[in-house]
Amino acid sequence: MGFSLKKHEILRSKKSIQELFENGSSFFLYPFKTFYLPNTGETCTQVLFTVPKKYFKKAVDRNLVRRRMREAYRLNKNALNSAQNESLSLSIALIYISKSKLSFNEIDDKLKQVIVRLNKVQS
Repeated sequence: MGFSLKKHEILRSKKSIQELFENGSSFFLYPFKTFYLPNTGETCTQVLFTVPKKYFKKAVDRNLVRRRMREAYRLNKNALNSAQNESLSLSIALIYISKSKLSFNEIDDKLKQVIVRLNKVQS
């Protein structure tokens, strides 16, 4: 499996996003609040990245953090996919709640911890 992040792996459907936040489970692991929901309709895990305007007023700052989150997920998503069944996929929302911009290495380490926790939850 490659390290790319395809368009169909990004959660975009308003209906799916609403269902994720209404019916999904969540946990907190600084700097991420993570919502997840087993998704039987889709063939792959879909992910949503969010950085609140409340903490970062400038779009440039929000985009920087969002790019770092996407890159960290892209490099580590194989650890999530290797642990799950072929028939099981997840809808995941990663919400960045820190008030400061963390470096890529810090975001990468924390995202690895989130993936480990998701693997424990789904098994």
